[in-house]
Amino acid sequence: MDNAFYATWTPRAQGLLRIITGYLFLMHGSAKLLQMPHVQMFDGLQILSLIGFAGILELVGGTLILIGLFTRPVAFILCGEMAFAYFMGHAPRGSVLVPMLNQGELAVLYCFVFLFFAAAGSGAWGVDAMRGGRAVTA
Repeated sequence: MDNAFYATWTPRAQGLLRIITGYLFLMHGSAKLLQMPHVQMFDGLQILSLIGFAGILELVGGTLILIGLFTRPVAFILCGEMAFAYFMGHAPRGSVLVPMLNQGELAVLYCFVFLFFAAAGSGAWGVDAMRGGRAVTA
């Protein structure tokens, strides 16, 4: 395959990864703050708690990632949130270097996906690309 193929499809794959990641991430915030979908462990969650603040970051940040607005700075903040979540919530359960054993796999994966978006930007189909005059069409 030639470079034209990759030049065409890489921003689209990146945009698709951003959209799916944003949607999945905002669902975490939605479950915490809006009880949609309902997750019993978030019943009675206090907004002014650490998990409540995480829910705000997830709902707002996930929405911004989904639409591709301010992708780089938002992704950087969310990368930090996920690193914090891993080291505060998962690492103390033991096996710091083996996230599979402390249920921290998702936090690590989100952390590094957001780090990628902080460095690479939104890809195709994002508001950032349209604002910069770099919109990629399908």
